[in-house]
Amino acid sequence: MQRVFTGMLSSHDRRNGGIVLAMLVALIILVASAWSRGTEYDEDYSVFIAAGGPRPAWPATVFTPVEVQHVFSGHSTMQSIAEDLRRTDVHPPLYFWTVAAWRGVFGTSLFETRLFSVLCSLGALVGVAVLARLSGVPPVAAVLLTVGCYGFAYTGSIARGFALAQLCVIWGAVMVLRASLVVSALPRRSSSAPAMIGLALAAGLVLGLASFTNYLAAFGGAGALCWLLLTQWRRVAVWLAAGIGFCAVLPLDLYFFIAQRSSRTGQFPPFHLVPSLVRLGKYSAANIFGGLPLYAGHLGGILLGGILVLAMFALLLLIALRWSRIGTGRARLLLAMTAVATPVGLLLLGFVFNNTPIELRYVAFATPFLALLLAGSLASLPGRAGYAVLAAVLCIQAAALLGMMTRPETMQPQAQTARSAARLERAGALVLVPYGNDGVGVLAAFVREAPPSMHMLVVGPGADPAVLRHRVGNASRVILVMLGLDGDSKATLPQMEHAFEGVSCWTQGPTGFDTIAFDRAPSC
Repeated sequence: MQRVFTGMLSSHDRRNGGIVLAMLVALIILVASAWSRGTEYDEDYSVFIAAGGPRPAWPATVFTPVEVQHVFSGHSTMQSIAEDLRRTDVHPPLYFWTVAAWRGVFGTSLFETRLFSVLCSLGALVGVAVLARLSGVPPVAAVLLTVGCYGFAYTGSIARGFALAQLCVIWGAVMVLRASLVVSALPRRSSSAPAMIGLALAAGLVLGLASFTNYLAAFGGAGALCWLLLTQWRRVAVWLAAGIGFCAVLPLDLYFFIAQRSSRTGQFPPFHLVPSLVRLGKYSAANIFGGLPLYAGHLGGILLGGILVLAMFALLLLIALRWSRIGTGRARLLLAMTAVATPVGLLLLGFVFNNTPIELRYVAFATPFLALLLAGSLASLPGRAGYAVLAAVLCIQAAALLGMMTRPETMQPQAQTARSAARLERAGALVLVPYGNDGVGVLAAFVREAPPSMHMLVVGPGADPAVLRHRVGNASRVILVMLGLDGDSKATLPQMEHAFEGVSCWTQGPTGFDTIAFDRAPSC
């Protein structure tokens, strides 16, 4: 065991295959997460954009999931994807273009779609290892701490664009650091300088492409470019080339952002500084240590959550105290600036636009750089202290990742609700599902998780109870799916209950997770 941890905290671990082993562990974690987690609210937005039908026309009559599988398996074009995003979404197109091509080659199931994110995450971890070597940080520890972060593993295994954006940010940082290190070692008029200028231009372009995948990834790219300007301000051609590469993508961002700017208004609560800082601290700790407090009950969860927040601040304090011993040269400053760029950027964005865009998946952009700093600080500790802290952190992260794959508290409820509705089914049963805001986040996720033969009916906002009773026809049992995940679905649930509760011919039957059954009297 001592040899294992020595390899993790050693910069000379190539000979013992430590990186290969770490990448194998990462592959297992990411694939297991992609396989085990239920459908997320947002994932079918990705699927439907790539499939060419961003807002499916669901049947107005009774249907089964097998009858609507075509809405999940279509294929779109780059032009149609761009037009659909400008009209119906709030994201730039790079991820959707690439995942549409991926689905055309490897298949259209949700797991196959998620595997593209897994591939991007593995590529990002290779970038973490390269960045660690360039920075003088132990690569094995950096890779394990990164994939152990709940936020990285979660965003790296779902069908959204976070993993591709993360890949671009990390490799952009690698290229920025590489260009800076080589240029610093060259004479001012070296013949190799044009090549380094080209590398800086490419680095800026890759960082810009991160924002063309997810707008908020621009903060990490901006942090890396600010570091290059700060450390190479005398090399005007180098930092100017990187800035030009980055800015070349911004007009493309604006082309989509301007068309989308009024979409999903009210998505985030208004901005208040103190609650935003608390929220940022909470999600920063969750990015590292996951959802462990969710399993401990109310009081236990508060206590455990407080302990983990303190543990996070202790790790930040460790990084600060061992700052001068982390890595080599200016590289540690690059890691720090790129790590803090995202949380600072989210706070500034919230202040300017009076909202609070602080969520675990956005804060996750900072986790690889924080993991690199932590790996470097642990390697600098004397004796076996670094091994002990590393072992403790990895154990906590392993428990959190196991919970991410198995515990319903860390997952959205659609899959568990579908299983509950299936248990309440019997011959002649009909499942009523709320349409939600747009028929995607609530309804599509439930349909995907439901048994292929389940008979269901969509209930839209403002449904009249008498009309709803008429629509169920001769069903002997109706099962109400009580998924209130957005404004319209929450408003629909009381209408669904009112249609059957206390009504003659109908009596309440068994209940389950987010499900209520009503049985028709035999005489009716």
